Amino acid sequence: MSEDVEDVALDVDGTGAAVGDLVLVTGMTGAGRSTAAKALEDLGWFVVDNLPPQLLSSVVHLVGRADDGESTRLAVVVDARSRWFFTELTGALDRLRKSGLTPSVLFLEASDDVLVRRQEAARRPHPLQQGGRLLDGIHQEREVLAELRGDADVLIDTTSINVHQLGAKITTAFGDPSSRTLRATVVSFGFKYGIPVDADLVADMRFLPNPFWVPELRPLSGLDEAVRCYVREHPDAVAFLDSYEQLLQTLTGGFVREGKRFLTIAIGCTGGKHRSVTMAEALGERLRGHGVATLVMHRDLGRE
Repeated sequence: MSEDVEDVALDVDGTGAAVGDLVLVTGMTGAGRSTAAKALEDLGWFVVDNLPPQLLSSVVHLVGRADDGESTRLAVVVDARSRWFFTELTGALDRLRKSGLTPSVLFLEASDDVLVRRQEAARRPHPLQQGGRLLDGIHQEREVLAELRGDADVLIDTTSINVHQLGAKITTAFGDPSSRTLRATVVSFGFKYGIPVDADLVADMRFLPNPFWVPELRPLSGLDEAVRCYVREHPDAVAFLDSYEQLLQTLTGGFVREGKRFLTIAIGCTGGKHRSVTMAEALGERLRGHGVATLVMHRDLGRE
């Protein structure tokens, strides 16, 4: 979250009762808004679900009045139910900014086919379907949310993760209100399954020798010691980690100065089983060594 959100309290009625951190949770229907809300609630946030954008300012004021002088961490879940969603939300956010708050936006994303499966499993129509096909509603929602997605402070793609992994990402991003350092997620993946859409940086490990072609290493993964040694002891792997570590030191310093608190680094190889897994773990170790709270995830491990 930006320093503005962490530092500024909204004085509601002159008593000092305040909302401190404020995060707006939004995104595609079926992408995990409810799971994210529950994870934030478990972390001690006051969560308001399914709020019309027009009532956002009112809820912030009410929560501030109800507080006993303590700074409240407030999360508000909003979804798109009309073409005027973005206009209404922009107006509500402008009013909050004039009051002294700068809300962070958490946007949840998923692929069309996954959203269709989840919506069909829930046996509920899409809020923007309007009598048409389910995909029509999804495409309409993407159009309505496009600008907000581009402005999101935290973007999480839930296409290939489960509820526990989503909860871990939420904890990494929002679990420690006292931390002002960058928080990172390092994701290993296989290029044959596609690049993670929520990646801020992508690194390709296909320049390293592939353990797949070593018979005794093929059934193992990048979490096994034999594969780890095979990959990490190669001179090119060492050179990459040294160079990338220096690059990230420069980037993370700049991100923090510019108010960016969340970084997703995608490390890829062909199938997401050997090289990317080992190198993602190695990069995570180095980032933690610099004091960056880092979550390492392996998107495609076990997919073959």
